[in-house]
Amino acid sequence: MDPNACRETLATLLAQEATALDELAVLLEREHGLLVANDVAALEVAMAERQICVGSLVRVEEERRSLCRMLGHSTDLPGLERLLAWCDPDGSLKSRWADCASRGTRCRNLNDRNGALVHARLKRVETLLGTLTGRPAEGVTYGPAGAYATRPAGRVLTTEA
Repeated sequence: MDPNACRETLATLLAQEATALDELAVLLEREHGLLVANDVAALEVAMAERQICVGSLVRVEEERRSLCRMLGHSTDLPGLERLLAWCDPDGSLKSRWADCASRGTRCRNLNDRNGALVHARLKRVETLLGTLTGRPAEGVTYGPAGAYATRPAGRVLTTEA
């Protein structure tokens, strides 16, 4: 593949990625509104649409990685930067790449906001259920395997060596 064809392919992929990221941002904003409104039925539809959009982003990412591999570059950021330097020495795609990164950051922030709302709602439901059943919510502790583990609330014991 010659550098011009590679540049055109990357330009197309960046345009597709920008479009998909814009669509994802709209879907995440809509999802947030549905979460706030507690519209479970519409939320299920929105989540399915979001998954389709994420699938499009994964496909674009895989095509970009495939292009890197085909031209002998690694599929990580340094490999993509080397590919861009080879096929786009003028840097005309650099601003598009930065724009996609900015859009991706916005989507991550929107998704984190939605996740925080869902987490807060789950904690509230957990507390309400504990009140209704008379059983305290399970405490969350850091487990020996390096991950959070839930353990029933109970006595605190101390030991000395």
